[in-house]
Parts: sequence; structure tokens; C-alpha cells
Amino acid sequence: MSFKSLFRKKSVHDILKQVEKGQEDGHHALGKHLTARDLTAFGIAAIIGAGIFSTIGKASADGGPAVIFLFLFTAIACGFAAFAYAEFASMVPVSGSAYTYSYVAFGEIVAWIIGWALIMEYAIGNVTVAISWSDYFTGLLDSGGIHVPWWMQMDYLTASNGYRDAEALMQAGKAFANLDEGLQHAHLAWTSAPTIGSFHFVADLPALLIIIIITWLVYRGMKESRNASNLMVVVKLCIILLVIAVGIFYVDTDNWHPFAPNGAAGVLKGVSAVFFAYIGFDAISTTAEECKNPQRDLPKGMMWAIIICTLLYITIALVLTGMVRYDKLAVGDPLAYVFDVLDLKWMSGIIAVSAVVAMASVLLVFQMGQPRIWMSMSRDGLLPKRYSRVHPKYRTPSYATIVTGFVVAIPALFLNLTMVTDLCSIGTLFAFVLVCAGVLVLQDNKDLPRGKFRAPYVNSRYVFIPGLLVALALVVVFNKEGAEAFITNEKQPVAAQDLVTSLDDAETTQVGTFLMTREGKAVGDVEEYLSAKAEEGEAAYRSLVDALPIAADKKYEEGWNLFRHKIPMWFFLIALGAMAVWSFRKQLSLIPLLGLVCCLYMMAELSVWNWMYFGIWLAIGLVIYFSFSRKNSRLNIKVE
Repeated sequence: MSFKSLFRKKSVHDILKQVEKGQEDGHHALGKHLTARDLTAFGIAAIIGAGIFSTIGKASADGGPAVIFLFLFTAIACGFAAFAYAEFASMVPVSGSAYTYSYVAFGEIVAWIIGWALIMEYAIGNVTVAISWSDYFTGLLDSGGIHVPWWMQMDYLTASNGYRDAEALMQAGKAFANLDEGLQHAHLAWTSAPTIGSFHFVADLPALLIIIIITWLVYRGMKESRNASNLMVVVKLCIILLVIAVGIFYVDTDNWHPFAPNGAAGVLKGVSAVFFAYIGFDAISTTAEECKNPQRDLPKGMMWAIIICTLLYITIALVLTGMVRYDKLAVGDPLAYVFDVLDLKWMSGIIAVSAVVAMASVLLVFQMGQPRIWMSMSRDGLLPKRYSRVHPKYRTPSYATIVTGFVVAIPALFLNLTMVTDLCSIGTLFAFVLVCAGVLVLQDNKDLPRGKFRAPYVNSRYVFIPGLLVALALVVVFNKEGAEAFITNEKQPVAAQDLVTSLDDAETTQVGTFLMTREGKAVGDVEEYLSAKAEEGEAAYRSLVDALPIAADKKYEEGWNLFRHKIPMWFFLIALGAMAVWSFRKQLSLIPLLGLVCCLYMMAELSVWNWMYFGIWLAIGLVIYFSFSRKNSRLNIKVE
């Protein structure tokens, strides 16, 4: 097979013929039940979840009341991507989402890559939501006097790493009672877990339970899933509106000053976590074949979902930061917390119940998306035929749904929440990037049939490059030191807790002795002492770290160890230059171009380790493609 065959494309005409036939290879067609209202509800079900019940607290603590601009920025970035999704969905109204769109725009190898990335996005996203649901559910049981043992409600990695860090901090003088609550729970889970030899059995069993329930619901049918989703959306919207209606009477406008206590850096610090709250809207596009009028309703559903959710996020952020000072909101359940502070216990209970419902609705939408991606890839011959099997009674991709349940359930027992959140984000952003790029590539193709929706055209030639120059000037004026440190790769001191947990027993003793000599008395808690110095300012902390009697690589990140974390951002800056040239030469449409830039920027903000794990996942996918998918592709069979 030639290199050119890697980029063979599917014709939109052929895809639309398949849709008109209503079935393929003798399989039953999917049931058409969804309207614009249902799609909007699915979008709200996916978006209103962890963001409003959890991550909004940490983001508010970092950015202050100005966190509303972070939600606005993220919504605009997702809105740009949504325009691109909507244009493709209107043009190619079939299941498959970004996978199908990439097959039309770029060809088979790129379609496979994005399809494989979407498998990771939905699987890891489902794991993330299942773990979050487990946290809320066990917390609700706790409030009712029922305690699930820690080893049954925590993943293995969190317990293992938390136990190690807790032991290191206690060795450095910190009392168990003064440990972070999460480390306490991890230590208890590890020490109380049943053991088989040296293996500690720690597994998140409530996460397994909710995955089984949701998978069964998705298997039974789209109509049942739609009805359940609509009901859960009504419940949580009522709760959120109740929170706003009650909370607004307790807002103290003095809490909004200062509005941006940590500046733009503080506001942008939570960009990845807040972005994760918005990713659900792209799952809507996987239901295209089950829409009554996809070309009209898909764009409407996406846009309305983003608009409604953004207004809710901004309103909730203003109410929370008005009720309680921003620096007290770095908790896992900020909505319940603020009412606890104000001694409104009845509201805390209502919020806890609604959080459990919200998480379940997010999981439902994500769990619907993945089987439909697999079904589309199977139809094209890139996965075995059984993945495109549609149940004759329930009209759902039955085999793919069952496999999805296993793929999500097993990792949910053992994986760490932070790791899976970032992996989900990078997979989603990668899909957004290719969809936006696909619209740009096809913008001048006159042979393609166009749907009823098309993103408004604004010539980027006269906007994009001047905008880049203005952004560069602002960076130089307002963040000159940060820019210089980035370019010169100036060494950075390791954070206090990371420094202490990296020390062995001998080094911990050395540091304790040094601090006792320096202060003239014993320092009981080394980590607390170092953190206090960090709060005094970077100069004071650097001076202390410099003097510590331990190896330099334990104290500073420098050289390659520091530069490797900047590689994603350097790639972004290089890509930005290439896009400037591309936009000038081809007069690209501004909206999908801005979507491409925003999504690439958020990818660059993720750690280099996430890029490495993502690269490993793509490499595994390419092995499968060249060993099975390429020769079994329907386009290959058609050529032969």
C-alpha cells in the first residue's frame, strides 16, 4: 500500500447515502428520538457537573471574584470550537463526531488518530466522573451516619502515594492531625486495607456501582437515557437556582474587594480544571443519527448548552465569592461549604443530594458518546464488525456499550483522579484542534455539500496578526520578568511540600538540624516552616532554599528538568507563528482559527507528562491501525 493511501478520504456524498439507507451491513438503524431541547438538556447534563459542584471552589480561591473571566474565556474558547463542530455536524449528520469529520477533512490516518484519542477522552472522562460521583456519594452517606471504609472508596494510586507523602511529612515533624485531609484519608485507607502478602487491596467500589447502573441504562435505549437525563437536568437546575435565590440574600459586596487579588496569573491558574467542566458539549455530536433534524437541531443544542451553562457558572461564582471570602473556598464541596459557614445546614443537605444527581447525569452523557465512536469506526472497518452491532429491540450499539462499561469500570477502581482529569482534557482538546483545523482546510472546497449551518466568515488576515502583536506587547509590558524567566530557563525553587516529601530520612534530619541552628530552637514542622517563608515572598523563600544542606536537584528545578515542562508551550509558540503565515496566505475564517489557537494554548498549559502519556496512547493506536485497521478499512476493500 502506498503512503498516499494513509490519507484516503471518505466522501460526504457516500456518508449521506449511508444515512439515507438507514442501516448498514444488515444492522438495524439507530432510533431517532432527539430534538433541539433534548440536545440542549444533554449538553447541560454533561457540563453542569464537577465544575459547579467542585472545581469552582479551587478556581475561585486562586482567582478571586475575577474567576468569572476564566469561565468567560473558557466558554468563548469552547464556543469557537462549537461553531466548528456545528458546521461539521450540519454537513455530515452521522454518529462519529470529530472522527467522522476528520475522515472527510484529512483522511484515514488522521481519522484513526482522532478516533483513538476520542476513545481515551470518553473512557478517561467517564472514569473521572465516576470517581467524583463516588466522592460525593460517600460524603452523602457519611452525613447520614453511614461510613464506607476508606479502602473501599479510594483508588489504589491515591492511597499508595498519599501514604508515602504522609509518612514523609510526619517524619519531618508534622502531626497526623495537621496533615491535609486528603493525606489523612489516604493514610487510613492504606493502613486499614486488607492485604494479600504485600499487596494492599484498595479499590473505589462505589465508582464501579454507578458505572454498572449507567451502562445498563445506556444499553436499554436512547429514549430511556433521554428521559433520565432530562429528569436529572431539571432536578439540578432547580437546585442551582435555589442556591442562587437563597445565596443572593447573604452576599456581602465587601467580599468582592479585591476583585482580582492574584492578577491575571491567578485567574488563569485554574484554566485546565475549569475547561474540564465544559467538555461535555462535544458528546452531543455523537448522537447525530438519533436526532430528528440533526442539521437544524445540533447547532442549536450545542450553542444553547454553552450559553446557559456559562451564565450559571458566572452567577454561581459571584454568589459564592460574595457569601464567603474567596481565599476560604479551596475545598472539594464549595457550594455545601458556604452554607455550612452561614449555618444553613438544610441547604448543605440539598446540595449534597443534587451533586450526586449532577455527577450521574454527566456520566450518562459521556457513557453514551464512546460506544457511538466505536460504532462509527467499526462501520468503516477500522475496528471489528461486532462493535457496529445494533440491538434489534433497544436500537443501541449494544456490544460497544458493554465493552465501554468494562473499559471504564476497571480503571475507575484503581486510577488517580488528577491523572485521569488531565488525560481527558488533552484528548478532548486534541479533538477540538482537529475539528477547528478541518473547517479551515475545507472552507474553500466548493464541491462539498453544505448543511444549514455555517460559522460566520470574518477574514482573519486583518485581525489575527495585529492581535498577536498586541498580545506580545501586553506580555512585555505586564509580565516582563516572567517572559524573561521563560526564555532564559531561569531555575525555579521546588514547592515546600514537594521538597519535603522528596527527602529521605537522613536528609530530613539534616534539614531539621540546620533549621534548629538557624532559629535557635527546634522546628517542629519543617513543611509548615518552609511554606511560611514562601508566603513572605519569592526572595525570602529562595534565600532559605539556597542555604539548605541538601543536593541542588532536590532544591531547584533547572536545566533540562525545568525546560522539559516548557516544551508544550514552545510548540504552541511555534505553531502560533505558522498559523499567522497560514491565515495571511489563505485568508482563513477567524472563528475556527481562534478556536484552534485557544485549544492549542490550553493543551500547552498541561504538563509534559500528560503529553508523554498521550503520545504513548497514540503509539499503541498506530500499532493497531497498521496491524489490523489499515487492511480491513472499507476504503481499502473498495479500492481492491
